Amino acid sequence: MVEILFNGHAGRLEGRYHKSEKPNAPVALILHPHPQYGGTMNNKVVYSLFTCFKDLGFSVLRFNFRSVGRSQGVFEDGPGELSDATVALDWLQHDNPDARQCWIAGYSFGAWIALQLLMRRPDINNFVAVSPPANEKDFSFLAPCPASGLIVQGGIDEIANPHSVAALAKRLNMQRNISVDFALIEDADHMYNNHLVDLYKVTGNYVLDVLNRRTPAKKQRTRRRKSEIEDETLLLKNENHDTDDSLTDDEL
Repeated sequence: MVEILFNGHAGRLEGRYHKSEKPNAPVALILHPHPQYGGTMNNKVVYSLFTCFKDLGFSVLRFNFRSVGRSQGVFEDGPGELSDATVALDWLQHDNPDARQCWIAGYSFGAWIALQLLMRRPDINNFVAVSPPANEKDFSFLAPCPASGLIVQGGIDEIANPHSVAALAKRLNMQRNISVDFALIEDADHMYNNHLVDLYKVTGNYVLDVLNRRTPAKKQRTRRRKSEIEDETLLLKNENHDTDDSLTDDEL
C-alpha cells in the first residue's frame, strides 16, 4: 500500500492505494463516511472494505474527500464529493487500463455518493453499499439501478435505520434484471463495533460469488477461497495501525 496525491477539481486529493500484481486484476474504489462527523479514509469500516478487496486480488483505492486530511477544498454535501469520486475512479482506471471489472464501495455517506457515481458510470460492474442512510438521503435517483450489488446493514444501527435500508434493497430488487443482496448483521451498530470481521466475511463471500458466477469450473476454487477468507478475518481483528480510533458513534 502506498500513499498517493492526485488532482481533483477543488485541489489535491490524498489517498491510499494498493496495486495488484496481476495486470488485468479488477479494481475497486472505496468511499468514506461523512467528513463533518469525523469520516476519513482511515475509518475502520472503510479500512475493512479496503483490506477485503485487496485480499481478493483487486487493485484498490481509498481516499479523503475534499476538506479531509491533506485533501484540499471545501465540503459540499454531495456535488463536490461526487466530483472527487469521479476523479478518483478516473485515476484508478488510468493506472489499471486492462482491469477486467470495476467495483465501487462506500460506507454511510460514502455509500450515498457511491450509488450516485454508479448512475453516472456504466463502466462500474457492481457495488457494495454499507449502511446507506436511506432515512436521511434521497435514493430515488436509482431508477433504474444500472447494476447489481450488495447492501450490508447493522440490525441495531442508530444512524441508518435498518427498516429504511431494507426497504431500499427491496425496492431495487423489484427492478428488472437487477439483483441486490441484502445482508443484515443483526447485532451490529452503525460503527460495526465488534462486527468488522462479519462485515469482512459477508463482503468477501459476495465478491467471490460474483467473480465466479459465470465460470462454473471455478466453484471448487471458490469454496477454497471462502475458507481462506475465514482464516484472514483473524488477522483483521488485530489490524489497528492504519485506522482512525477517534471517530464517534454519530458519524455518518
